[in-house]
Amino acid sequence: MARPIIAKAQVELALKVGADALCHGATGKGNDQVRFETTYTALAPHLKVVAPWREWNLRSREALLDYLKERNIPTTASLEKIYSRDENAWHISTEGGVLESPWNASNKDCWVWTVDPQQAPDQPEQVTVTVAKGRVVAVNGEAMSPYKCLEALNVLGAKHGVGRIDIVENRLVGIKSRGCYETPGGTIMVAALRGVEQLVLDRDSFKWREQLGLEMSYVVYDGRWFAPLRRSIQAAAQALAEEVNGEVVLQLYKGQVTAIQKKSANSLYSEEFATFGEDEVYDHSHAGGFIRLFSLSSRIRALNEKKK
Repeated sequence: MARPIIAKAQVELALKVGADALCHGATGKGNDQVRFETTYTALAPHLKVVAPWREWNLRSREALLDYLKERNIPTTASLEKIYSRDENAWHISTEGGVLESPWNASNKDCWVWTVDPQQAPDQPEQVTVTVAKGRVVAVNGEAMSPYKCLEALNVLGAKHGVGRIDIVENRLVGIKSRGCYETPGGTIMVAALRGVEQLVLDRDSFKWREQLGLEMSYVVYDGRWFAPLRRSIQAAAQALAEEVNGEVVLQLYKGQVTAIQKKSANSLYSEEFATFGEDEVYDHSHAGGFIRLFSLSSRIRALNEKKK
């Protein structure tokens, strides 16, 4: 998500100072080169792109470290901790090093923000998240911007080892890669949003919301932020989010986040209808006619089979 923002700022500065080219440090194997250059193309197609990893004769991170050492250029990377890391407000990712073999278990050096869930507090902690129109707007009753909410939830989530994943993904260029991702605050936010959505969205709307989310994930992953498709998906998602208002209490415990209480003024959940006890609002006999119509095509197919 950060690449289009960085690339947009690059374009704005380049146009301001009258530059004739843009440059990024992404390798020729990854997704970031596509994300940067797709944004460049969308916003300033006339500017030349300089991509050193695709032009110089340095073929590995080890060779690059030697290059820096020979010229006394400082770096935080080393042969012992030769990881590729990307960090922003939403998450931090770690690739390379020991993770290049999927048979190697990750070690403590592969995780930066979060506590090992096994070492997290033995007592669960509860956090209350307020959602307005599909946005997280308060944490434990304190109103903040979504960004400030994310910062606060990052601290709480990291403390309890929330938001860790170790996955093998399919890069856009066709190469599989492995990474350890830490998204503590974002994981809590998503759990809170999901809790309110479960109350507010009807079955078909929730299904459509899931489909929109899946399609949006590809758009963002592929760096097509400034494409019409992204604007269209986001507009559809926002239409669904208008009624997504409520409050969720989440329990954080040893890497897990669980919504244990939820409420919304727009909730479609009715205790009168949902109860297993006696009620005065639902006639069980009505279900028979619904099922008969719902399964009518199956009935017709079975009858046709008997005629053969």
